[in-house]
Amino acid sequence: MQETDRTEYRSNLHQRQKELMLGWYDRLAESAETGTPPAVSMMVSGACVELIEAFDMLPLYPEVNALQLAIRRQSLEPILAAEEFGYTSDNCAYVKADIGAYLKGITPTGSPLPKPALVLCNFVGCNTYVKWFEHVAVIMDAPLYVLDVPFLRTGEPSADAIAYVVRQLKELVVKLEEITGRRLDMDKLREAVWCSSQVEESWSKIKHLARRSPSPFDAYFDAITLMGPLYVHRASRAGVAFFQQALEEFEEKAERDREAGVRERFRLVFEGPPPYPHFRAFRDMFAKWNACAVASTYSTVGGLWEFGARHDPDHPFESIALHMIEHNVTNRNLLQRNEQIKRYVEEWDADGVIIHFVKSCRLFSAGQGDMREYFSRTLGVPTLYVESDLADPRYFSTAQLQTRVDAYFEALEMHKSARHGALVG
Repeated sequence: MQETDRTEYRSNLHQRQKELMLGWYDRLAESAETGTPPAVSMMVSGACVELIEAFDMLPLYPEVNALQLAIRRQSLEPILAAEEFGYTSDNCAYVKADIGAYLKGITPTGSPLPKPALVLCNFVGCNTYVKWFEHVAVIMDAPLYVLDVPFLRTGEPSADAIAYVVRQLKELVVKLEEITGRRLDMDKLREAVWCSSQVEESWSKIKHLARRSPSPFDAYFDAITLMGPLYVHRASRAGVAFFQQALEEFEEKAERDREAGVRERFRLVFEGPPPYPHFRAFRDMFAKWNACAVASTYSTVGGLWEFGARHDPDHPFESIALHMIEHNVTNRNLLQRNEQIKRYVEEWDADGVIIHFVKSCRLFSAGQGDMREYFSRTLGVPTLYVESDLADPRYFSTAQLQTRVDAYFEALEMHKSARHGALVG
């Protein structure tokens, strides 16, 4: 196996992922043509996809569409269209890619996307997203419903905060009943919530496999394969089967790697989304050094399941509310994010931390300078801070980034040698 192949695991799982995601886009195209099933635009983070599944509706994620355009290197045209329309260079590149795609009639697969029956702004942490979904509602001439999710300021949400979100979710149910002409089937909702709990259990076990040395998968670059089905199919039997398959494959790979004596040279924790237009080039910068991401904050955008959180079919509304408030990274403050990364470093036995500053994403990027100081100076964890963008290809310099990455690993190697020598001495 070449070193540059180390952080890209290909298997039957990848083919099944492609089938699931293409099937989802096929359903979106069918919805665009027939109006059935009706689609609901939502945010990924804190999504109440369980309610959507219970009504046999179809989730539509503008973020996923923007991501797909970016990783297919098709995001610049819609971004430029959005800037010509009036968006600034500092606006979120996801927003501009999505809005520009609507304006230009561009879709990730070339198939049409449906007009949403509802634009659901499940507001979680990012005020930019509120304006984004307001604009989507105007452009698509679709009704807008905004869920007001309290920011998690302390370790746990208050009972009042949970009750506040539950009331809103039940008001949303009334809206979905009006759209579909059907009453909520509580058995179907419990089924959807149960499916989510099973997906979360499997995903959590996969995350914990990365604590082994060697890790059977890269929890940043390869985790992207699992995140699409996590968003789209979390509350379905198809999602349950997919993540069970994923767990089995990674368990088998962990055993094969152990028997073959596979070793990682470096174990890393990643903070921030990847630069999707240059995804392969960015991955190869780390694969060159046989480095593996054993954990990442980005893979928790859909939920912090590796720390024990689960949806509860016996308390469906309350657990959905808890997911929105507490169990996703975008609704947490900087100190909580620091603690999350610190746990990864300690419990996943990482050598260093990589912080990817995203120029156009203030939610993820705010406070990352302080985060670097905390890990490098206060905790003594070798930390690399690099800058580009998650969807705009103009803010990426391969030569400059490669130089910084190489210098980091050279220093990290010396740090590990000195640490090992001190431990032996």
